[in-house]
Amino acid sequence: MDKVLDSPTAAVGDIPDGAVLAVGGFGLCGIPSTLIGALVSAGTTGLRVVSNNCGVDDWGLGLLLRAGRISRMTSSYVGENKEFARQYLAGELEVELTPQGTLAERLRAGGVGIPAFFTPAGVGTQVEEGGLPWRYAADGSVALASPPKEVREFGGRRYLLEEAITADFALVRAEVADRHGNCAFHAAARNFNPLCATVGRITLVEADRIVEPGELDPDAVHLPGVYVDRVVAADPEDHRIERRTLRPALQEL
Repeated sequence: MDKVLDSPTAAVGDIPDGAVLAVGGFGLCGIPSTLIGALVSAGTTGLRVVSNNCGVDDWGLGLLLRAGRISRMTSSYVGENKEFARQYLAGELEVELTPQGTLAERLRAGGVGIPAFFTPAGVGTQVEEGGLPWRYAADGSVALASPPKEVREFGGRRYLLEEAITADFALVRAEVADRHGNCAFHAAARNFNPLCATVGRITLVEADRIVEPGELDPDAVHLPGVYVDRVVAADPEDHRIERRTLRPALQEL
């Protein structure tokens, strides 16, 4: 089955307002920026997004956030986006902060059909007790707080119950995809992308290169095409470095 579409606009065209999205990427690495850009242009709003972070102010998910299109974020790290902090503290954005390993496992569980699991991460903290601010009111009070989590003991150690994550749509970026949707990711871009891809009821992949079936070595496939519904071409030059750090130039003797 050929899953390649002509444009990212066509790929995101049926994503409705209020949809739950699982979006790959870590920092600015492996962000599906082509599909995000198409969503910005489409005007889709009220989105409930699950992603490790929310990009930066002028790129990635930060573009949807700046346009007021995201109503809720489930993330583990949000420190590089000033507009994110402003919206959260002003009560314009609901935020569920989740330990990074727990977020990854919630996605993995959702992808394999496990509804919940127990983890030691967060025991003895507000993650267990509840009360973490999910949404503030305009006056700075807490309008919505996290609920307490179920705790059980195994082998003399306490564990929290965490529920799996699934999504209406998943947006991911691969280095290579074939027309059947089999994907390979490059280095650190193989972060949350495969996990997010497995939890989407409909999964969209943008790829730097699209090849014919059989060109991708089966041993090199990181994400089987059975998880992928649509493939579009990404701009291979559309990459950003979050913090460019260079060594001082060597002085000539």
